[in-house]
Amino acid sequence: MLPALSLRHYSHEVLCHSHDHAQLVFGLTGELQFEVEGLGSRVLRHHLAVVPAEARHTCGSPRGSQCLVLDLPANDWLARQLGHHADNIQRLLERPGALQLDPAQGQLLNWLANGPINDAVIAGQGAALLLGSLACQQPAGEAARLPLSALDHYIEQHVAHPLQVADLARLAGLSVARFHARFLADTGRTPMEHIRQLRLQRAEQLLRDSELPVGEIAARVGYTSQSAFTAALSRHLGMTPRQLRRDRQALRHG
Repeated sequence: MLPALSLRHYSHEVLCHSHDHAQLVFGLTGELQFEVEGLGSRVLRHHLAVVPAEARHTCGSPRGSQCLVLDLPANDWLARQLGHHADNIQRLLERPGALQLDPAQGQLLNWLANGPINDAVIAGQGAALLLGSLACQQPAGEAARLPLSALDHYIEQHVAHPLQVADLARLAGLSVARFHARFLADTGRTPMEHIRQLRLQRAEQLLRDSELPVGEIAARVGYTSQSAFTAALSRHLGMTPRQLRRDRQALRHG
């Protein structure tokens, strides 16, 4: 897949959707009211809205507007075309955002909007130029690490309830796909493996420090079935809840 540039006219009709690729929306005329994952902005002339992959977004223009939209491929195109600038653009695409173009970028945007953007070469080279100029505005260095403490606190507060990766991705301000990849890179575990580990650590603490029935402990850490909880704890610790409590009693009386 190659990047695609397209001119789009927006009316008062409100659109709400998501897609599996990142998108940049550049304002040409009018005002487009934009909201991405709860973050609102206005896409005016020579302004830009960032839509991460899989991010739910809503837009509408009561008085009409025209924008140049750049749909980006979910492959290695960025790395091949932008070289060392690719990391900065990848960071830009991870979170919803709004930017204002500088005069030179505005001239480039106008030229592309009036050019043969249906031509694959023009679209590819034009997209690379736009992104390269944006990359120079982004701070260099490593991407900010995930807020792991805040994520763990959220999991602990909701450990008795069903938890989805999308809930954690929203807290981190990332799409589900980007969050999953970043979490795996930062921790060596998938988000669901991490949730499971925190559930079972909490269960182990309750088994050691309380006299609650095993079924109630299972429910408190998010398991609807005591048998499923027992099997998961056995895989995690190498012993059943009953064996764990037996060992605890032996230590107390030893």
